[in-house]
Amino acid sequence: MSRLRDVALSALDLAPVNSGSDATTALRATRELAQHVERLGYVRYWVAEHHNMPGIASSSPAVLIGHIADATSTIRVGSGGVMLPNHAPLVVAEQFGMLEALHPGRIDLGIGRAPGTDQKTALALRRTAAGLSAENFPQELRDLLDYFDGPSSTGITAVPAAGNKPPVWLLGSSGYSAQVAGVLGLPFAFAHHFSAQNTLPALELYRSNFRPSAVLERPHAMVCASVIAADSDEHARWISGPGALSFVRLRTGNPGPLSSPQEAADYPYTEIDRLVVEERMSSQIVGGPETVERELEALLEATEADELMVTTIAHDLQDRLRSFEIVTELAGGRSVAAAAPSTAPAT
Repeated sequence: MSRLRDVALSALDLAPVNSGSDATTALRATRELAQHVERLGYVRYWVAEHHNMPGIASSSPAVLIGHIADATSTIRVGSGGVMLPNHAPLVVAEQFGMLEALHPGRIDLGIGRAPGTDQKTALALRRTAAGLSAENFPQELRDLLDYFDGPSSTGITAVPAAGNKPPVWLLGSSGYSAQVAGVLGLPFAFAHHFSAQNTLPALELYRSNFRPSAVLERPHAMVCASVIAADSDEHARWISGPGALSFVRLRTGNPGPLSSPQEAADYPYTEIDRLVVEERMSSQIVGGPETVERELEALLEATEADELMVTTIAHDLQDRLRSFEIVTELAGGRSVAAAAPSTAPAT
């Protein structure tokens, strides 16, 4: 049995900024990729929130989601995610209530508790050191959810959030959000693409702590995997170089635009750099169709995920487009109706 043919497929995009290019070009590529995966039958297209990252143009998910939703017609568009400690819950409720009102039934609100940046930038975003530890996350999440239900306990009505509540997902890379999602009965998305060692423990915590709610009767888990699929293993390894180099630069506190494959190949890696790359690539799925199919099937078998989200970092837009095409072909080239769950997680 092929699990890949039975799960919904979705896409996560970081809007990478290439060396020698700019954010405008990166955001145009994001729009083109969203339209491309919509035609391929992907169910969701999520964008991330990162700050002070020269190689990532996605810093304002709500703005980018509105742009992508306008440029598409059927695919669900959402945040992967909004880093809640960076924002007042009222503001997030207003933004996503407006998006849902503008694009009814097509918006997802994925919530995370990490800063998505360094501590200095987090302080600039939050304007106070009091919120840097994310200790207030449970209360902030409750406040956010309350705003969608009508006047809050403070008497504030979040317009147009009240009555325009998109599906809310919790995102995580460890066990904390997994447990919270389970207790609240919310759908859960796990960042396997950068925290593979925590994937299975977190999913176990989510399922074991799950309590049925008005949102879900049973657990609903999505796993996000980093995939670079090409027509051969050799080409896939070649175009995976820039992503690996970006991780090295991030780990050394020197993030920058996404290099070309040649720039990545020419980089003077130290022994420690090579160990970092080896560790990073061990959790990535990189290869030709047979390799990618085998490794995706193994991931889905191990995780029993209800949905698979794919993120692909490559310098050339055509390589990114082709990677998503190959994953679709491996999944049987399904349409949205065939790929989506019979009922989306309720709100």
